[in-house]
Amino acid sequence: MIQAALIKVVLVSGIGLALAGCKGVDVSTSRAGFKANYLVARVALEGGQYDKALRQYASLLRTAGPLEPRLRLEYAHALLRAGKYGKAADEARRVSMELSGTGRSAALAVLGTAEHETARAAILKGKTGLETANRMKAAKAALTEMLANNPELDPTGGMATRLQQIETELFTVL
Repeated sequence: MIQAALIKVVLVSGIGLALAGCKGVDVSTSRAGFKANYLVARVALEGGQYDKALRQYASLLRTAGPLEPRLRLEYAHALLRAGKYGKAADEARRVSMELSGTGRSAALAVLGTAEHETARAAILKGKTGLETANRMKAAKAALTEMLANNPELDPTGGMATRLQQIETELFTVL
Protein backbone atom coordinates (compact mmCIF):
# COMPACT_ATOMS: atom_id res chain seq x y z
CA MET A 1 0.00 0.00 0.00
CA ILE A 2 2.74 2.45 0.93
CA GLN A 3 4.87 1.31 -1.99
CA ALA A 4 1.91 1.83 -4.31
CA ALA A 5 1.56 5.40 -3.05
CA LEU A 6 5.27 6.03 -3.59
CA ILE A 7 5.05 4.64 -7.11
CA LYS A 8 2.20 7.06 -7.84
CA VAL A 9 4.20 9.96 -6.41
CA VAL A 10 7.17 9.10 -8.60
CA LEU A 11 4.95 8.52 -11.63
CA VAL A 12 3.53 12.02 -11.19
CA SER A 13 7.13 13.25 -11.19
CA GLY A 14 7.89 11.06 -14.20
CA ILE A 15 5.03 12.64 -16.11
CA GLY A 16 6.55 16.02 -15.33
CA LEU A 17 9.90 14.72 -16.55
CA ALA A 18 8.35 13.48 -19.77
CA LEU A 19 6.55 16.78 -20.34
CA ALA A 20 9.67 18.77 -19.55
CA GLY A 21 11.55 16.68 -22.07
CA CYS A 22 9.04 17.51 -24.80
CA LYS A 23 9.61 21.28 -24.90
CA GLY A 24 11.72 22.25 -27.87
CA VAL A 25 13.60 18.98 -28.03
CA ASP A 26 15.89 18.39 -30.95
CA VAL A 27 15.44 14.67 -31.53
CA SER A 28 19.04 13.68 -32.03
CA THR A 29 20.73 10.36 -31.59
CA SER A 30 22.01 11.38 -28.15
CA ARG A 31 18.52 12.49 -27.03
CA ALA A 32 17.01 9.27 -28.37
CA GLY A 33 19.68 7.32 -26.49
CA PHE A 34 18.95 9.25 -23.31
CA LYS A 35 15.24 8.52 -23.68
CA ALA A 36 15.89 4.82 -24.30
CA ASN A 37 18.14 4.64 -21.23
CA TYR A 38 15.50 6.45 -19.17
CA LEU A 39 12.88 3.91 -20.22
CA VAL A 40 15.22 1.06 -19.26
CA ALA A 41 15.67 2.65 -15.82
CA ARG A 42 11.89 3.10 -15.34
CA VAL A 43 11.06 -0.44 -16.42
CA ALA A 44 13.80 -1.83 -14.17
CA LEU A 45 12.51 0.19 -11.21
CA GLU A 46 8.91 -0.82 -11.75
CA GLY A 47 9.96 -4.44 -12.33
CA GLY A 48 11.89 -4.71 -9.08
CA GLN A 49 15.32 -4.80 -10.75
CA TYR A 50 16.69 -2.16 -8.40
CA ASP A 51 20.41 -2.65 -9.04
CA LYS A 52 19.83 -2.25 -12.77
CA ALA A 53 17.65 0.81 -12.18
CA LEU A 54 20.30 2.35 -9.92
CA ARG A 55 23.02 1.85 -12.52
CA GLN A 56 20.85 3.37 -15.26
CA TYR A 57 19.83 6.39 -13.18
CA ALA A 58 23.43 6.99 -12.08
CA SER A 59 24.48 6.97 -15.72
CA LEU A 60 21.63 9.27 -16.77
CA LEU A 61 22.44 11.77 -14.03
CA ARG A 62 25.84 12.44 -15.59
CA THR A 63 24.19 14.02 -18.66
CA ALA A 64 20.76 15.02 -17.31
CA GLY A 65 21.18 18.78 -17.57
CA PRO A 66 17.97 20.56 -16.54
CA LEU A 67 16.25 17.20 -15.95
CA GLU A 68 18.70 16.38 -13.15
CA PRO A 69 16.40 17.11 -10.16
CA ARG A 70 13.59 14.95 -11.55
CA LEU A 71 15.95 12.11 -12.43
CA ARG A 72 17.61 12.39 -9.02
CA LEU A 73 14.17 12.01 -7.44
CA GLU A 74 13.62 8.78 -9.36
CA TYR A 75 17.13 7.67 -8.37
CA ALA A 76 16.24 8.35 -4.73
CA HIS A 77 13.09 6.28 -5.15
CA ALA A 78 15.12 3.41 -6.62
CA LEU A 79 17.50 3.61 -3.65
CA LEU A 80 14.52 3.49 -1.31
CA ARG A 81 13.06 0.46 -3.04
CA ALA A 82 16.49 -1.22 -2.93
CA GLY A 83 16.58 -0.77 0.85
CA LYS A 84 19.40 1.79 0.75
CA TYR A 85 17.56 4.14 3.07
CA GLY A 86 20.40 6.41 4.15
CA LYS A 87 21.46 7.15 0.59
CA ALA A 88 17.82 7.52 -0.49
CA ALA A 89 17.28 10.09 2.26
CA ASP A 90 20.39 12.02 1.21
CA GLU A 91 19.33 12.15 -2.44
CA ALA A 92 15.71 13.02 -1.64
CA ARG A 93 16.81 15.76 0.77
CA ARG A 94 18.98 17.25 -1.99
CA VAL A 95 16.09 17.19 -4.45
CA SER A 96 13.66 18.68 -1.91
CA MET A 97 15.96 21.71 -1.64
CA GLU A 98 16.11 22.15 -5.42
CA LEU A 99 12.44 21.75 -6.35
CA SER A 100 9.26 23.49 -5.31
CA GLY A 101 5.60 22.61 -5.49
CA THR A 102 4.63 19.06 -6.36
CA GLY A 103 8.22 18.08 -7.13
CA ARG A 104 9.32 19.10 -3.65
CA SER A 105 6.41 17.19 -2.13
CA ALA A 106 7.32 14.07 -4.10
CA ALA A 107 10.88 14.34 -2.80
CA LEU A 108 9.56 14.81 0.74
CA ALA A 109 7.54 11.60 0.40
CA VAL A 110 10.71 9.68 -0.44
CA LEU A 111 12.69 11.50 2.25
CA GLY A 112 10.09 10.85 4.94
CA THR A 113 9.82 7.19 4.04
CA ALA A 114 13.59 6.71 3.92
CA GLU A 115 14.15 8.45 7.26
CA HIS A 116 11.36 6.42 8.84
CA GLU A 117 12.74 3.12 7.56
CA THR A 118 16.23 4.05 8.77
CA ALA A 119 14.84 4.84 12.22
CA ARG A 120 12.82 1.62 12.31
CA ALA A 121 15.91 -0.42 11.48
CA ALA A 122 17.77 1.31 14.31
CA ILE A 123 14.94 0.60 16.75
CA LEU A 124 15.01 -3.08 15.81
CA LYS A 125 18.72 -3.07 16.72
CA GLY A 126 17.92 -1.52 20.10
CA LYS A 127 19.18 1.94 19.14
CA THR A 128 16.68 4.41 20.52
CA GLY A 129 18.96 7.39 21.09
CA LEU A 130 19.11 10.92 19.77
CA GLU A 131 20.11 9.97 16.20
CA THR A 132 17.11 7.65 15.86
CA ALA A 133 14.79 10.26 17.37
CA ASN A 134 16.11 12.89 14.96
CA ARG A 135 15.50 10.61 11.98
CA MET A 136 11.98 9.95 13.19
CA LYS A 137 11.40 13.69 13.61
CA ALA A 138 12.79 14.36 10.13
CA ALA A 139 10.43 11.74 8.71
CA LYS A 140 7.50 13.32 10.51
CA ALA A 141 8.40 16.82 9.28
CA ALA A 142 8.82 15.67 5.67
CA LEU A 143 5.54 13.77 5.51
CA THR A 144 3.62 16.48 7.39
CA GLU A 145 4.73 19.09 4.85
CA MET A 146 4.08 16.79 1.90
CA LEU A 147 0.55 15.98 3.06
CA ALA A 148 -0.23 19.62 3.91
CA ASN A 149 0.91 20.94 0.54
CA ASN A 150 -0.06 18.14 -1.84
CA PRO A 151 -2.52 15.69 -0.29
CA GLU A 152 -3.45 14.52 -3.80
CA LEU A 153 -0.08 12.73 -3.90
CA ASP A 154 -1.45 10.34 -1.28
CA PRO A 155 -4.60 8.98 -2.95
CA THR A 156 -4.54 5.68 -1.04
CA GLY A 157 -3.65 7.19 2.33
CA GLY A 158 -0.35 5.32 2.59
CA MET A 159 1.66 8.39 3.54
CA ALA A 160 -0.95 9.49 6.08
CA THR A 161 -0.86 6.01 7.62
CA ARG A 162 2.94 6.13 7.75
CA LEU A 163 2.76 9.52 9.45
CA GLN A 164 0.45 8.07 12.11
CA GLN A 165 2.92 5.21 12.63
CA ILE A 166 5.75 7.70 13.02
CA GLU A 167 3.81 9.69 15.62
CA THR A 168 3.22 6.49 17.60
CA GLU A 169 6.77 5.16 17.21
CA LEU A 170 8.31 8.52 18.11
CA PHE A 171 7.39 7.90 21.73
CA THR A 172 9.55 4.76 21.78
CA VAL A 173 12.71 6.73 21.00
CA LEU A 174 12.20 9.81 23.14
